[in-house]
Amino acid sequence: MPAFSPEQLAQWSGGAWTRRPAAPATGVSLDTRTLRPGDLFIALPGARTDGHAFVADALARGAAGVLVSAAFAAAQPAVGPLLAAADPARALRALAAGYRGTLRARFVAVTGSVGKTTVKELTADLLATRAPTARSRGNCNNDLGVPLSLLATEPDAAYGVYELGMSHPGELAPLCALVRPAAAIVTTIGAVHLEFFASVRAIAAEKAEVLRALPPDGLAVLAAGSEWFELLRAAAPCRVVTVALNAPADYTGRTQPGRPRAFTVTERAGGVTVALENALPGEHIVRNALLAIALARDAGADWDAIRQALRCHAPLPMRWEQRTLGGVAFINDAYNAGPLSMRAALTTLAQEPARGRKWLVLGGMRELGAATAAAHHELGREIAGGAWAGLITVGALGGLIAAGAAAGGLAPEQVVRCPDCAAAADELRRRVQPGDAVLVKASRGEELERVIQDLTAGPGWA
Repeated sequence: MPAFSPEQLAQWSGGAWTRRPAAPATGVSLDTRTLRPGDLFIALPGARTDGHAFVADALARGAAGVLVSAAFAAAQPAVGPLLAAADPARALRALAAGYRGTLRARFVAVTGSVGKTTVKELTADLLATRAPTARSRGNCNNDLGVPLSLLATEPDAAYGVYELGMSHPGELAPLCALVRPAAAIVTTIGAVHLEFFASVRAIAAEKAEVLRALPPDGLAVLAAGSEWFELLRAAAPCRVVTVALNAPADYTGRTQPGRPRAFTVTERAGGVTVALENALPGEHIVRNALLAIALARDAGADWDAIRQALRCHAPLPMRWEQRTLGGVAFINDAYNAGPLSMRAALTTLAQEPARGRKWLVLGGMRELGAATAAAHHELGREIAGGAWAGLITVGALGGLIAAGAAAGGLAPEQVVRCPDCAAAADELRRRVQPGDAVLVKASRGEELERVIQDLTAGPGWA
């Protein structure tokens, strides 16, 4: 772990110690529940809780020191080693910027509407075959997560791969200024966060901020032929490497019929075609892998190392996470959902082999604004054309999907509306049989993974 001296922390944050810590800080934490001895605890004010209420707890758990507001430090200077700053949240970002200035790694920024975390993880896995590589924690991609990920970067890292997210206009540029990427990957852009953007074009323009942040000698990896390719390419002040599925590009991928994890890649410059295999199924995963492969090949990764890394890739939890319970195959893809990722998951499940029937347990897609009703209804209509055993929806937004499916002709006995996850679990108990497959997917705020948790709480499903 990196270590930060008290002097560095004061200099970077612009704060002052009430009492000098006895030792350097060996990490940074915002939560006393996960704080490790030696961490610097940062007391952030929040809408629900104020971190300043946990200062004593942090010190009792072994925090090296606590970054607090100047007002708190003035009122309780004897509590312990307190680093007083005018604004703890701003001080966190300043700490990350200060530490970033000491690092010599080549940093890669990953953004897009869907697939960011998967592409970030794949890219880091492939670069790690070349040299020590740091990466974002999970999907920590906002104004708190990005600074924390930077502050966790080992000083000897040769590469750093960081996911940059946004839900409102103007959020990406400050994150880019923190990361200062030398390379960037933009994944698929689509209709997400429409609650806060006027159009998908506006989303694409905001995503292009990561390309504008690149230096002239940098690298942009983009999907050729995608709807917003020309807009994105125009924003890049540097070399652009392209990828495409079944179309000309610097890296062209081709899927293999009947083999949902297998694909080939043709490298235009090298003039070679190689056969590869992903750990996860789906055409969308192949598209994600192509982006990571293009960047890794540019960094010098060899094909044998890429092949092994792809095969051994371990996805993060709730991303096509498969588990068999009572003879039924459950696919927990409930980390997040939007129209694009919903359709990709449905297509993938339809192509996956299964001994029995295939069921859908779906919840709402959030942050779609005025498009909410239409997007859910349209998804339901498309589901009605599939070979599904049944559709179980959860919550009010899920009910909109059910309405669309019913309007699209799905038989009434195949559509079940549930008010909550517990009710959906009860319906599954009554309906599924050994050999069946069940997809569980919704936006993060729906917490649809609780359907599986509630199911396993019953007898015979451990």
